[in-house]
Amino acid sequence: MSGDGRESEGGEEEVRGARRIPGPRGAADDLDLASVPLPPLPPLPPPGGTAPDESVPEQSAPKPERDEPEPPTAEPAPGPEPEPPAPEPAPGPGPCPEAADGGPETGSGAEPVPGGPGPEAADGGPEARSPELFVSSAPGDLPHQVLKALLGAWALSACSAEETAAVEDHLTGCAPCADEALRLRDAVGLLHTDGSLDLDPTLRTRVLDGCFGRRPARIPVPEWAAPYDAETARLDALLRDIGDSEWHAPVRLQWFEEEHQVSRRTTVAGVIGHLMAVDGLLSAALGLDDPLDGGEAPLDPTERTETYWSATRRPPTRAVREPWRAQSHELIRTASFAGRNVAEASVSYGAFALPLQDAALDRAFECWVHGGDIADAVDYPYPAPSAAHLHRMIDLAARMLPGALAGRRGAGLAGPAKDLVPAGAPGRSLHLEIEGHGGGDWYIALDSPAAVGAPERAVAQVALDGVEFCRLVAGHISPVEAAAGQEGDREAIRDVLFAAASLSRL
Repeated sequence: MSGDGRESEGGEEEVRGARRIPGPRGAADDLDLASVPLPPLPPLPPPGGTAPDESVPEQSAPKPERDEPEPPTAEPAPGPEPEPPAPEPAPGPGPCPEAADGGPETGSGAEPVPGGPGPEAADGGPEARSPELFVSSAPGDLPHQVLKALLGAWALSACSAEETAAVEDHLTGCAPCADEALRLRDAVGLLHTDGSLDLDPTLRTRVLDGCFGRRPARIPVPEWAAPYDAETARLDALLRDIGDSEWHAPVRLQWFEEEHQVSRRTTVAGVIGHLMAVDGLLSAALGLDDPLDGGEAPLDPTERTETYWSATRRPPTRAVREPWRAQSHELIRTASFAGRNVAEASVSYGAFALPLQDAALDRAFECWVHGGDIADAVDYPYPAPSAAHLHRMIDLAARMLPGALAGRRGAGLAGPAKDLVPAGAPGRSLHLEIEGHGGGDWYIALDSPAAVGAPERAVAQVALDGVEFCRLVAGHISPVEAAAGQEGDREAIRDVLFAAASLSRL
């Protein structure tokens, strides 16, 4: 080693000649360690310099490269102990002190030029620095095809920081890639939706309204038959989605008789058979074939269902879907061709009768309620009907409440009438306030079914959610369980809630 003649501590030559810790490199198993050049060395302190032709010694004890006498080591003068050498500065991009004195050096202590020859090339060796021998996280200048292939990962925010910077820098100058990136980003937005995947229950109505707005039907479905048409279509969509084994899933049907809740166990296929048997009452009123052979079949819905179930030799399967759907289509088609007068045709239920338009609304209500029973059995989402259809179902139940209340009073299950009035006159009333989906206000006559409910004669008020009220009418919850806001005559409130539950049946 050559120096400037100054004396130094015994370990200084070792420090200058020692091998430094290498920078990032490939795995030792994948490289020929003998051919790997050394990483840049940190700059040395000013005392002493390195010869240009000096090679880096092995990691064992350092030896001088030339036969040069070692400078004599002077005895340390007595006095205070010398200060420990200052820590070496960290390697950086700036020039080392030797380069400031004598220009850039290529020896072991100089910073090599990026991309230039390594230490061996400075000595005249044939090898030059090989950039692929070092592992780097920076992507560098990536070609167009590589950057184009990264657009998908970039749109999903799956690129590293360096790749993201390279892609975004490329997009500022490449119009085709920029357009593709925008399309990919828009597509990614569709993958992160938080909305429900279930169809909007009003979708079918909106689609049909749009179609009829462009090309009205030559013979439209009557307005009073629209709820039945919509609910049978929704239930048919549910049945189309379930598998063969789910047609035998157990379903428990619930309703109220007098003061108690009763239930009957059946299957999904059994429920569809029940709907088909009761829909036969409408078929008979329109002159169509009754699935129970007409004349001998009972009129009571419960008896008709029991007759159908007992006549079936085998447990019903998914084969029942086609005749049920064909029957509902024929009912709607016949009602559409029959005109307006058919809406007032009477449909007998045995103990009572309803006009055909109300009977179709009643069947739409039953179809929705039992569709919900099936959906619960097969774990299928099944929302409520549209607000307009639900409002009409609630209105039918409210119009039937005075008659149901009078029937319970005749059976001794309700309180006595307190203020009889002539038919058509305003009588003592209960204000039924239905909130939310399909809501509205109804005034229920309390003392006579022929009386008219009036706000000025209201003695009590009940507030219920629309779907909750329908569940009460269907017998799925008891009057005690109904979450109702109540105010006024407690006896009148109890009588009306129990009368609502008595409207349910199998």
